[in-house]
Amino acid sequence: EISFHNEREAKEQMRRFAADASHELRTPLTSIHGFLEVLLRGAADNKEQLYNSLRSMHGESKRINKLVEDLLLLARLDEASPLQAVPVDLVDVLVTAVSDAQVADDDHEWEVEVTEGPVMVTGDAARLHQIAMNLLGNARRHTPAGTLVVGRVFVDAQDAVLEVHDNGPGIDATLVPTVFGRFVRGDASRTRATGSTGLGLAIVEAVTLAHGGTASVESAPGRTVFRIRLPR
Repeated sequence: EISFHNEREAKEQMRRFAADASHELRTPLTSIHGFLEVLLRGAADNKEQLYNSLRSMHGESKRINKLVEDLLLLARLDEASPLQAVPVDLVDVLVTAVSDAQVADDDHEWEVEVTEGPVMVTGDAARLHQIAMNLLGNARRHTPAGTLVVGRVFVDAQDAVLEVHDNGPGIDATLVPTVFGRFVRGDASRTRATGSTGLGLAIVEAVTLAHGGTASVESAPGRTVFRIRLPR
């Protein structure tokens, strides 16, 4: 009975995931189709309209490409495909990620708090950097300008811990239990406008689990903390 129940749950999750992925792909494809129809009706004669249409189609195609890349990564992680296993300093990972975030967005305040010396884990450096970038990007997208975002790395017993704090408005309490789910969004229209695929936090959790770690979140108005714990 448990096996049948688990099989039904797995099929239902796959059905929902396929439906969500189809919906996310349909939106940019519909936009591209519309712009092409405009061009075929003679808009190419207007250079300004031609440029705007091509620029919009380019943006939508990048959205599709990012979505497909994220889906493929999740599929590989679901299949437990092996990741690189090399020594990685989480301090370097965080400092680089916060520096990149600061260059991309100077409307937020960015800070780093790290322990002295390296905090070493064994893992895939590129994927661990992706965790940090996704968490920082999530904080940037869902908090107003002027919000303080702090990245922290420290050692807790046998674990290396990476945290991203922000003092923004917090996450809706109804979303907290599912925040690491695929295509979970607090504000679909705003997230689409920023180019997010809605898979960033799902990738964070999947990569963390692939490294033998855990991902969690605590949120209240004025304080949200995403915490990644990895074995040292």
